[in-house]
Amino acid sequence: MFSEVRDPVLERVVDAMPGWPEADHVEAHYISGGITNRNYCVRVGGSLFFVRLAGEETEALGIDRDNERITVEEASRVGVGPRVVAYLRTQGCLVTEWIEGDPIPAESLREKDMLALLVRSLKAFHDDVPEIPGSFSPFRVVEQYRRFVEGRGMTVPDAYQGLSERAGEIEEAFGRSPAPLRPCHNDLLNANFLLCEGEVKVVDYEYAGMGDIFFDLGNLSVNHEFDDTADRMLLDLYFGEITPVRIARLKLMKVMSDFREAMWGVMQQVLSDLDFDYVDYADRHFERCREQAEDGRYRQWLRDAAGEV
Repeated sequence: MFSEVRDPVLERVVDAMPGWPEADHVEAHYISGGITNRNYCVRVGGSLFFVRLAGEETEALGIDRDNERITVEEASRVGVGPRVVAYLRTQGCLVTEWIEGDPIPAESLREKDMLALLVRSLKAFHDDVPEIPGSFSPFRVVEQYRRFVEGRGMTVPDAYQGLSERAGEIEEAFGRSPAPLRPCHNDLLNANFLLCEGEVKVVDYEYAGMGDIFFDLGNLSVNHEFDDTADRMLLDLYFGEITPVRIARLKLMKVMSDFREAMWGVMQQVLSDLDFDYVDYADRHFERCREQAEDGRYRQWLRDAAGEV
């Protein structure tokens, strides 16, 4: 028996999963809060599963579902992510184990003990996972998003041009001493962390790829509204030493994180049919991005970022 949830794609997933159609009871609960995909907790008999149904045209956002499956398997192997149960390419669906854990309030990640647990998980993913398929560059992503929305007849917001010039300056500074590419998550929103028996699990690897770990650090920082003190604590926990180069790269990647997020919101105005205010989302990230790019320390960050990490 299937629950009252009537999602045709979810029903096809249940039919395609070995053993699920024959189960005495299949119960699905919609998980609200997703702003790209439709997510469900599905109970089959006595077992719980997480079922994620891909949103419309998510490949335009730079998401490769085959790459995502491989990355989640690697994250699970090093104890950071959930175990993959099935990948149904036809339905655009990834089925993983259900992780029993507690949400982590954003303010808790500004406390040293909790942040240390998350940093341990991030370092395990960055250091212990071998090369994963796909790559991620925030510099290329914002350009890709601009081309796509213009191709759909939409004009990008006026803020794009000025921030694009800032992005070019940041890329040039980083390029003077390129960091080695590492497996990166690239979407470290608070909703993607769960506290499980004293460890932090990280979920949702849609945007993962080989990239710059400072984007992950900057993305984490800006998404949790870290101030200078919290940024220094993050760098100290991650590296064991705080240097001007590391501070600069973290601060500049906070700019790029919000630029990417703002353009993601613009993209979703073209793509998504979810009930979510993507215009407001994009506007808020554009504004915060401009504020960071206008910080009086910005030019010094550019100079410092050019050094070796």
